[in-house]
Amino acid sequence: MLRNPVGLSYAVVALLAALSVADAALFVSALDVRLLMTGSPEDHPDPAGFGHMGVDVVAVLQVLIQLALTVVFLVWFFRVRKNAGVFAPDVHRGGPGWAIGAWFVPIANLWWPRSVAAGTWRASRRDPYGDAKGEGESFAVLNWWWTFWILTDAMSTFATWVYDDADTVEEFAAGSGFLMGAAVLDIVAAVLAILFVRRLTSMQHSKATGMISAA
Repeated sequence: MLRNPVGLSYAVVALLAALSVADAALFVSALDVRLLMTGSPEDHPDPAGFGHMGVDVVAVLQVLIQLALTVVFLVWFFRVRKNAGVFAPDVHRGGPGWAIGAWFVPIANLWWPRSVAAGTWRASRRDPYGDAKGEGESFAVLNWWWTFWILTDAMSTFATWVYDDADTVEEFAAGSGFLMGAAVLDIVAAVLAILFVRRLTSMQHSKATGMISAA
């Protein structure tokens, strides 16, 4: 049975936008730390005890937004995968439950969710078995989003590790620089995710509307 994913897509997009705002705040906070740490020594006599309040507060905010985003995105992803099973059941390698489970399999979660998304995308096109390189139905948005999501995840993990283990002025400056890079990558990934969610939702809405009219 088809279920409308439009309402959930609005919630996903709103949370992705909120995450982008938090990323921008992290960039500004990390830039402030970097500028202070690369200034004169008297500006930061005790680098380990420096009040990185801005970075810490934004980091907590990001975690809260990410938790909410993860839950809502997975519910949306599961719904569009189930719809895709109605549109074209023979283009999928596994059941709709893998729209959630694939994200929690170590190592395989680097490519498995993308495979689920590709099958869902293909089934949601007007012609699931066609090439569809144009007309907004190619895999370009999906591929770019997934690429930047992987890059962001790796960069964020590395930047957090460097920043949290910093003890000297130079290490704090380097760590804050990596945090800035991670924030930029995350903003790009969030924008691409918004495009992916909106496009896939639109494809399913149009296809479902056509099926209902035909019926």
